[in-house]
Amino acid sequence: MNRVKLDYSKVLPFVGEKEISARREKASQALKGLENGTCKGSEFLGWLDLPARITSEELDRIEACAARLRAETDVVVIVGIGGSYLGAKAVIESMAGSFDAFSGTKVVFAGHNVSEDYLYELQEFLKDKKFGICVISKSGTTTEPAVAFRLLKEQLIGQEGVQVSRQRIVAITDERKGALRALADKEGYQTFVIPDNVGGRYSVLTPVGLLPVAIAGHDIRALVKGAADMRTYGKENGAELSATYAAVRNALYEKGYTIEITVNFNPKLHYVAEWWKQLYGESEGKEHKGIFPASVDFTTDLHSMGQYIQEGRRDLFETVLSVEKTKHQLLVPCDAHDLDKLNYLAGKRIDEVNKMAELGTQLAHVDGGVPNIRVVIPELTEYYLGQLFYFYELACGISGGILGVNTFDQPGVEAYKNNMFMLLGKPGYGK
Repeated sequence: MNRVKLDYSKVLPFVGEKEISARREKASQALKGLENGTCKGSEFLGWLDLPARITSEELDRIEACAARLRAETDVVVIVGIGGSYLGAKAVIESMAGSFDAFSGTKVVFAGHNVSEDYLYELQEFLKDKKFGICVISKSGTTTEPAVAFRLLKEQLIGQEGVQVSRQRIVAITDERKGALRALADKEGYQTFVIPDNVGGRYSVLTPVGLLPVAIAGHDIRALVKGAADMRTYGKENGAELSATYAAVRNALYEKGYTIEITVNFNPKLHYVAEWWKQLYGESEGKEHKGIFPASVDFTTDLHSMGQYIQEGRRDLFETVLSVEKTKHQLLVPCDAHDLDKLNYLAGKRIDEVNKMAELGTQLAHVDGGVPNIRVVIPELTEYYLGQLFYFYELACGISGGILGVNTFDQPGVEAYKNNMFMLLGKPGYGK
């Protein structure tokens, strides 16, 4: 199969094969811990074989719900935060046209912030719309999505009545417990289950990611197929792909490169990088360890962050997401006057200019002391996004194992919540 590939040749001037091989041995041990369930956090390994376990019947049910919402609404609001929205947002933004006229059902997001202006403007936008809500939360009590859902549910009932609102709200939540499960059962909302053994940042291939992607009109079967094929490949020789990425980044970390910047040269990948940042930041940033995940959009950010990357502190490395094949072709035209001196590009494809900017940037940054990894995506489709997601998920599990942390918990997230609850006067959180 054609697949996502890895090139770390531009790391070797900084970290040799011997150092990478030492980390690769640790990566192999970490992979064994994942496969045999002996790693830290082993109760959250449901993602490992998830792509192969998803049945056609499950996908049928998700697609049927999406089709119903698309037929009944102008807009569906996806309510969730962190892993409950980033995976879906990454796929939708990657697959949508840059200037879509939003024909058909429009997907918008809420519950990922508590900005009063954002929520007010969203409610104003929805006032004359037939809208639905897809609310995603295991507990139903996470502040950001719970506040947004309370506002939007009240608005939907006010605009359409109780009976219609019950049909227009879908809940993705725990199978048995939690406030959202209790409400969904009471009101009769259609529901989908977040598996107990899959954490939020690994949930893109559960209904958490698949239903919003299907509502937006994209091919969830191809997404799952890509992940399943990468899992099959990963259980064979392909495990080396994720293990090598984990080994290389940890070898760099041991040499003092503590920041990894994911770089794209296609703006559609912006939210893929946002998804990656949560996956790695929340998984590895523990016990005062971990590589800090950051991202930039090139060539745009070459005119802002490019200066720092080229000549700032030498504690960072880059991982470039490189898309081999574009969907469209466009040539640089010839101009009779050539006042902008661009006729030397006339007849060249825009993508050739972009690819040379990519290569030229890598060469400049390597010369400037910045190691570069390259992740090659054959084409921007749902299938290859599925491959990419699984490649990164497996590599993250391995990388956390190399670091010796529990990759699948996030105890530090509770600190801000406890302070916020105390300041807001939530019962049980005294000052």
